[in-house]
Amino acid sequence: DTLRPELLTANQMERRAMQADPTAVVSWDLFRQNQLPYLELRRPFILGVLSDQAKDKDAYRPTLSHFFIRVCHDKGLLRRVYTQNIDGLDYKTGTPTESQIPVHGSLGRVQCEGCKTPYPSPDFCDALRKNVKDIYGIDATAPTESTPVPCIKCGKPLVKPATVLYGRSLPMDFFDNKPKDLEDLPLLIVAGTSLTVRPASSVAQDTDAK
Repeated sequence: DTLRPELLTANQMERRAMQADPTAVVSWDLFRQNQLPYLELRRPFILGVLSDQAKDKDAYRPTLSHFFIRVCHDKGLLRRVYTQNIDGLDYKTGTPTESQIPVHGSLGRVQCEGCKTPYPSPDFCDALRKNVKDIYGIDATAPTESTPVPCIKCGKPLVKPATVLYGRSLPMDFFDNKPKDLEDLPLLIVAGTSLTVRPASSVAQDTDAK
């Protein structure tokens, strides 16, 4: 759907930025000034992934491809999964967190963009329901106006799912693990990607595996 900045909690300058470039809503330049457009835009998706409440639970479910990765892990065949998806569905299969590297971050974890302090998912979902309005008209219990969700440590309104915003660096896990993960690799499975986005595509381009 087309982004509608007029529905988001933003000033005129921020709305003009989003009208000129819709990706501004997921940029660090905007988020560090105003947390709310990001949270309002992704409110139902975040709750669908993270919430344990019956009305939200399993709104987004892993596919057979996600469970294939879990089977590989259970059989001792998985060295690591690098994913460009931010949906966090890999976490729902039970594949260990340390075996996954979400290259562009993930909705499956929440943290402060400032101090990097983790924010418990159930508490974040509660805060999201209480503080952030529903621009989609799905949740009748949502507030009519949004208020920021502060970090539980530094107090700044910089809390969000741990996706990588435009203008921010990729997780260091990617750069630290990629070289050793590609050493003596017998098989690399590439699925669901065009390999056009760097540096994520370098996982396939830098290996000698079949």
